[in-house]
Amino acid sequence: MSASIVGSGEIILTASLGAAVGFGMLWWVLLSCWSKSIVQAELTRYVVVSGDTYIRALNRIPGRLPGPKGPVAWPVFVGLLAFIPGLTGLGGLMGGAALAVVLIFPELSSAWVVAGLALLIAILLSTGRYRRLEQVLIPLVFIFTLTTLVCLGLMQSTDRAVTMSDIASGLQFEFDPTFAVLALAVYGYTGVNSAEISAYTYWCIEKGYPARVGKPSAGDDYVGRAQGWLSVLHLDVRLTLLLITIATLPFYCLGAGVLHPAGEVPSGTETISVLSQMFTETIGPGAFWLFALGAFCILFSSSVSGVAAGARYIPDYLMELGFLDRDRLDVRKKIIRTYGLLVPFVGLAFYLGFQQPVLMVTIAACFGALMLPLQCFMAIYLGERTLPAELKPGLVAKTFLRLTFLFQLLMAGLVIYFVAL
Repeated sequence: MSASIVGSGEIILTASLGAAVGFGMLWWVLLSCWSKSIVQAELTRYVVVSGDTYIRALNRIPGRLPGPKGPVAWPVFVGLLAFIPGLTGLGGLMGGAALAVVLIFPELSSAWVVAGLALLIAILLSTGRYRRLEQVLIPLVFIFTLTTLVCLGLMQSTDRAVTMSDIASGLQFEFDPTFAVLALAVYGYTGVNSAEISAYTYWCIEKGYPARVGKPSAGDDYVGRAQGWLSVLHLDVRLTLLLITIATLPFYCLGAGVLHPAGEVPSGTETISVLSQMFTETIGPGAFWLFALGAFCILFSSSVSGVAAGARYIPDYLMELGFLDRDRLDVRKKIIRTYGLLVPFVGLAFYLGFQQPVLMVTIAACFGALMLPLQCFMAIYLGERTLPAELKPGLVAKTFLRLTFLFQLLMAGLVIYFVAL
């Protein structure tokens, strides 16, 4: 979860928004970071208590359409459509990581580096085991978090330091419609995005949260056990929110404080090179290596975790569509391994077709913004109708969740409007 939440949305989109508009939309970045964790918590509450997977939860929403093996809820088909922009975003992540390598080794071709990263990701995920993935990602999470904090501290000792007047100007609720698509993409991808909300449910399953809660039985302390594991879930969410804030705000401030005055807005294959100026202009030429290392760790770890999460959806879809029995754990593991071996090369193909990391990530982010109100509705509908009274969210959480749904519905409408323009 940590590996995926701080990635392209923060280092590419958030910094690009700061470069485009300056400090004026700091409030928007904070809103993007803080407004989606409630959906993460409440949708996963349902999964942990009920034992359902994410796709099975999708299939419980009212409204059936004809499927290959019988009627299927319409959100299942929407989720399938999300794979295409998701793979576009994967290509953007891999391309960004490759461009970070090319910063250090300029004689290399970014296309060949992406091919090498695709092979490395396939090797890392070849076992299909969560533990192997965790062992790879935790050090990368530590490196990029430490890198971000170090750079923020060093920046404050220069003439580029963020002042209280900068912060105040960013909290005036200004919105520049010129960069509306970029701003909406930031909302869709910054913090816990729709893909990460759904992926978190699978990591909780693989970590054993629902299995330890179990099913209610006579004389069993089911409610107490469930409440205990829900408290673990809430700790996850709080730590995630803390990490999001720590890692996101410095990138926005660097983009607004360094790139915006210089008139530099990242785009194309020069994206990472332009972004590196955030460090070199404030700290000095030596920060070039620090930025390249941090950018690579952020983008590569997000690529690995993104492919790993996507692999969990496929067998789940096959089961809900009626092609696979839920008892066939052996087949599910083979599908996960096969997905991990093949999909990195699909990401490579998308990168070769676009070679525009900002555009690729923006496409995925805008579609992610469309998925958010659906996930919020799922959390409201399934939580209210299926959870035991003792395990439902409290009044404050319910109210905030409903307000979030209305806001996300508005954001989805704006995405459709601006894309149509």
